[in-house]
Amino acid sequence: MTETTGQTPYDKADEAAATLAELTGVERHDVAVVLGSGWLPAVDALGETRVEVDTTDVPHFGAAAVTGHSGKIRSVRSGDSNVLVFLSRTHYYEGKGVAAVVHGVRTAAAAGCRAMVLTNGCGGLKESWTPGTPVLISDHINLTGTSPIVGANFVDLTDLYSSRLRALCREVEPGLDEGVYVQFPGPHYETPAEVRMAGIIGGHLVGMSTTLEAIAAREAGMEVLGISLVTNLAAGISDQPLDHSEVLEAGRAAASRMGALLGAVVPRV
Repeated sequence: MTETTGQTPYDKADEAAATLAELTGVERHDVAVVLGSGWLPAVDALGETRVEVDTTDVPHFGAAAVTGHSGKIRSVRSGDSNVLVFLSRTHYYEGKGVAAVVHGVRTAAAAGCRAMVLTNGCGGLKESWTPGTPVLISDHINLTGTSPIVGANFVDLTDLYSSRLRALCREVEPGLDEGVYVQFPGPHYETPAEVRMAGIIGGHLVGMSTTLEAIAAREAGMEVLGISLVTNLAAGISDQPLDHSEVLEAGRAAASRMGALLGAVVPRV
C-alpha cells in the first residue's frame, strides 16, 4: 500500500487499526496475542475465529518471512473478549527496522487492546526443560543494542512482564516455571560461549524476538504476558546441532498443551 510521507510509527498504527476494524467488523479489540515459532498449531484453542485477514491487506505490514509463521491476523471471540491474534511477527534480523518489528504491537494498542500476550520458541539453559516445556517470562535482557522508543521518553520496565498475569497462568497450570529471556539479534543461533554468557548475566532462555515488542507494549500502556516454548536446549547445553525444523516439531508436539494454556488464560486477561 502507498505510504503517506511524514507519518510517524504511531500514525501508521492508527491507520492499520482503522483498516483492521473495517476488515474484521470489530470496532475495538481487548487483548492481542502474538504467536511465535512453533505456536501456530495452538491457535484454534483460543476461541471462535470471526475473521482472518492477510497481513499484506493491512497498512505497513509485510508478508511472513519465517517458516512457521502464517502471515495472517485473526479476530477471535474468546469468552467475553475480542482477541486480535497475529499469526506471524517481523523479526529484528529481517532488517526492516525496529518500527516494523513493533508495528503489530502498536496497531494492537491503537485497536484498543489493554493487554498483550507475546509467545516465542526459544532455547533453554536448564537441562530439565525438555523440548515442549512452556516457561513464563519474568524479565528480559535485550542484547539487540536498540529500543523501539524514540526520543526522551523514559519508560519504566520494572514490572514489564506482569506479575498478575503470571500468577493467573499458574492458577491454570501450577507447575509452570519462569525465567529471564535474553534476546540476541540473530538470525544465526547463539554460540556455546554466548549461551554461557547469557547464563552468567542472569538469563535462562535465549531467542531472537519478544523484548522489543514488550518494550513497545509497555510504552503503549498495555499489560504484558510473555510465554516461551522451549523448543531445544541452547547451544553447548546439548551436544546436538540446532535446526529450525526442530523448533517447529517441538511446537507441533506441544500444541495441545499450549492451546489449552492460552485458551484458559486469554479470556481471563
